[in-house]
Amino acid sequence: MKLNWDSIRLWSWRSLQLVALLAIVAAGSYWYFAAVPVVEHQVKNGELVAEVMGTGTLEARVKSTISPKIAGRVHEILVDQGDQVRAGQLLFTLDDAELKQQVEIAQATTALWRASLDRLQADHNQAKAVLVNAQQDFERIQKLLPTNTVTAVEGDDATERLRIAEAGLSRAVAATVEGQKQITTADKTLAYNEARLADTRVAAPFDGLVVKRYRDPGDIGVPGSPILLLVSTDEIWVSAWVDETEMSRVHQNQSARVAFRSESVKSYQGKVSRLGREADRETREFVVDVRVITLPENWAVGQRAEVYIEVERKTAVPLLPAKFVFWRANTPGVYRRLGNRASWGEVKLGLRGAENVEVTDGVAVGEIVLMPAAGKNVSLENQRISVVP
Repeated sequence: MKLNWDSIRLWSWRSLQLVALLAIVAAGSYWYFAAVPVVEHQVKNGELVAEVMGTGTLEARVKSTISPKIAGRVHEILVDQGDQVRAGQLLFTLDDAELKQQVEIAQATTALWRASLDRLQADHNQAKAVLVNAQQDFERIQKLLPTNTVTAVEGDDATERLRIAEAGLSRAVAATVEGQKQITTADKTLAYNEARLADTRVAAPFDGLVVKRYRDPGDIGVPGSPILLLVSTDEIWVSAWVDETEMSRVHQNQSARVAFRSESVKSYQGKVSRLGREADRETREFVVDVRVITLPENWAVGQRAEVYIEVERKTAVPLLPAKFVFWRANTPGVYRRLGNRASWGEVKLGLRGAENVEVTDGVAVGEIVLMPAAGKNVSLENQRISVVP
């Protein structure tokens, strides 16, 4: 029997076409009849808070680098990192042996000049008495001269003694003034050395927390070189960088919440204390200082945190989770059930929060909206749907 190869080839080609057609029909039927799992959500009224987010670091509004006013070897450090201190509490001391000697020398010098001043004052009083006696003799002799009771020589002697007494008093006055100046100088020298001695004892300028210790006993401390870093705990804030596009929405005294990266699931109450007036020219952000009203049990200056500043709040408005909103050409919309299929419809949005958005038009309270159970990468348009419980 002779095979007809042309007939076989034609039959094979038609068989392949039939198989391909059946596959296309099967795929189309699966696409048309298969149900896409979806999640439902009922639109409800609720409260919505709009927030502006910024990232920054925890800082103290008042902080001070504690260093000595004079150079010297650190003798003792009485506090350490993490210690709470009170204003006036002694923090550290410098070696004061040499300064104590200088104070003692200054005290002795002052005492010496005071004793000298007493002697000079006595000389002054004596000179005054000699002058009074010379004046009395001069006046008596001047009255007797016209009567020739005394001679001219005696008159000249009285005049000379008066002049000598006046000169002696002048010298005594000058010496007393000089002694007083020396005492003033000695007093100032003593006060200077006492101040330097007092500077060896460094106390806390305000109530606060020691957050860093830079030196140990035996180190050399010099003015401007830090020994301790002290911060006031009266006002601790997060200096957060916020996008400049939000500048018009942020104001002082707005409420905020602070989330530390060490406790990302918990927020702490805060309030906007200060707004920066200079934006970064590269990042286009500006600084907002948010005071942390209640701090975590463990915190550290410089740690990272996120702040969420409340800029607007609405109550009893239709709310919709943002994940149920699907955008088409910059137009928001939602999927609704249409029979056993899904259909997209346009909506208008109002205030937007972190997770929810306000729906101002297009969806009423009580309506059901849909989203793919597998996520937004699955289209629902005109698809058969099945609700996932």
